[in-house]
Amino acid sequence: MDPKRKDTKPKNTPVYVKYIGLSFQLFGIIGAGTWLGWWLHQRSGFKFPAWLLFFCFLSTAVAFYQLWVSIRQDK
Repeated sequence: MDPKRKDTKPKNTPVYVKYIGLSFQLFGIIGAGTWLGWWLHQRSGFKFPAWLLFFCFLSTAVAFYQLWVSIRQDK
């Protein structure tokens, strides 16, 4: 390792920065899952939005699992 190389990682990052990034991740996961369900619903031709509901709930569960894992690592 080069001794002249500076460590680019900030050492004292405020906690709220991590949670702001996590909120964008949760928004992205739920948004992508809902979009996928909507897209499948449009392609399937069902009157009842089964794909939309399934992927909306699935992506919400995945997002909350990611939140739980992230909070558990903080302890």
